Amino acid sequence: MQYILLIFTLFFSACSIKNYEHTQTKIITIKSPKIKFYDVGYLRNSDKAIELELFIAGKSIEKIAINHLICVSDGCMSKSGFNKEYLNSAYPDDILKNILLSHAIYGGANLSKTKNGFTQDIEDKDVDIIYRVESNGVFFKDRKNSIIFNIKDLDE
Repeated sequence: MQYILLIFTLFFSACSIKNYEHTQTKIITIKSPKIKFYDVGYLRNSDKAIELELFIAGKSIEKIAINHLICVSDGCMSKSGFNKEYLNSAYPDDILKNILLSHAIYGGANLSKTKNGFTQDIEDKDVDIIYRVESNGVFFKDRKNSIIFNIKDLDE
């Protein structure tokens, strides 16, 4: 019984309200099989959690919260489950978190430092990715799977 209570508590705490230390306003473009978005969003994060809130015409339309699970308006799921449903099942579990935080993806594979950040080109049988992190934003494009994330600072 105590294990069921523990699992129940962990599951519902994944989507609970968090206190975020950093909030940034961004211009966000997302194109994936299940999400098509271009407008303003808020990126909030702390050491343990990240939240991306998407707006259209000033109205919140979606929140994506990431901690040990990824929660969207449809509910919470594992990171691999989110990748399978929203992105691509071949992606590593933390790819969305790393893109939102401007961290290297795929364990830093093929990373080349640039003046204002870094680039990564990753190609295998499942993906063909161009990933750029610069001081003013992040660009991720998987040409094989038609997935794009473009996140820019609002003041650009």
